[in-house]
Amino acid sequence: MAFTLALPLLLHAIPAQADALATLKSSLSGTTTLQGRFTQTVVQQNGKPQQSAGDFAIQRPGKFRWSYSAPYEQLIVGDGAEVWLYDPDLRQATVKSMGNALESSPAALLAGDNALEKNYQLKPLASRNGIDWFDARPRQEDAGFSSIRLGLKNGQIVEMELIDRFEQLTRIRFDNVKRNTRLDPTLFRFTPPKDVDVVRE
Repeated sequence: MAFTLALPLLLHAIPAQADALATLKSSLSGTTTLQGRFTQTVVQQNGKPQQSAGDFAIQRPGKFRWSYSAPYEQLIVGDGAEVWLYDPDLRQATVKSMGNALESSPAALLAGDNALEKNYQLKPLASRNGIDWFDARPRQEDAGFSSIRLGLKNGQIVEMELIDRFEQLTRIRFDNVKRNTRLDPTLFRFTPPKDVDVVRE
């Protein structure tokens, strides 16, 4: 009897989940550029939350700029072929090939191509505070994160929650976001300043 009563609810939930996933895919596939501000909070186990903030720019596929301005300056630039990490205080720049690393990282969801289900297992979650949430679990076992949660409001990504292999939680909130506007190509280029040590990985 209980199964009979639950069956209509189950049949209703299946298309609802499909509609939710379609909304997520449509939002990402319909995005060519994103630009705005971000606030990032890292919640460590038994530790004080660490907060940072800055600007970001994304041009799909494969190009992004993540610029921290507080509490310390740091710059991450992906030009489609390589990823640069520049630390002005250390006078050091690290560069590595983008390769397949992008496909198993959070950047793949925002800056990668549209092959979401190839790289992630997607599942809609319960809405919170007017935000529709989705869980994306990397299919690659060596991915840096065990779970990535995306929060959408009115079809626009407004938050991300990242859980790494050590159960450390990183929350990212996006503000003043501009979607599908023309971006300056120089945002996605990086040339190390003189007297900076360059480390290739």
